Formats: sequence, C-alpha cells, structure tokens
Amino acid sequence: MELHKQFTPYVPKDGEEYMNPAQLAHFRKILEDWKAELSQDIDTTIHTMQDEATVFADPNDRASQESDMALELRNRDRERKLIKKIDETLAKIDAEEYGYCESCGVEIGLKRLEARPTATLCIDCKELDEMRERQVAK
Repeated sequence: MELHKQFTPYVPKDGEEYMNPAQLAHFRKILEDWKAELSQDIDTTIHTMQDEATVFADPNDRASQESDMALELRNRDRERKLIKKIDETLAKIDAEEYGYCESCGVEIGLKRLEARPTATLCIDCKELDEMRERQVAK
C-alpha cells in the first residue's frame, strides 16, 4: 500500500546526525498521516457497506455484491494490519530505535525509510531475507 498524500522529502544538512529529532519528527508525521488516511478509508468502507447492504433477488447480482464485499474486507484487513505495523513503528520512534536494521544494526537510510516508512531491515538484509524465502519456496 502506497502513501497517497505527498510529503516533502527530508534533506539532511551537512554533518547532520542520523535519526536526530528533526528526522524522527519527519518520519513520525509521515506515519501519523498514513495511519489517519488508512483509518479514514476503513471508516468509509464500513459506512459504504452498511449503505449498500441490499438484498438482490437475482442470485448473480447477490453473488457479485458478496464478492465485491469480500474483496473490500480483505483490503481493509490488510490495512488494519498495516495500521498495527505503523503503531509498532511509532513505538520504535518513541524508544529511539527507529531507522536501524533489526538484523545487523546498520542505518536503514533516509531514502529507504521514505519509500517504506515501516522498514525494519536495511536493503542488504532485506535482499538476503528475500533470497532465503525464494529458496525455501522451491
């Protein structure tokens, strides 16, 4: 799921410390805006589904409506899980543990975090992780 609202990319000053208060505030804002957007989408879906809860006499129409609702619910469940991950990421910011790879401890990097604010692995560890997944899947 991509972040719909645009944000101004963070431009670090020369010699600026990684994950300083300004950077943490930047990522907190991105995450909080994303969470608010997802929450609003979930609320809209709930209201729309309640409004559209029509009982169709035609079995094909009813099946189509049920299929659409099931797809919508799956999407909202995915968003609910993403909100949980955003909350976990915000907790990392509070604990000043944000921005570092959970596997090797190196800096994840501002550009990667802007592309995926909930990232927990640096690009090298993520690539290794994906290679392992592909090997297990074979």
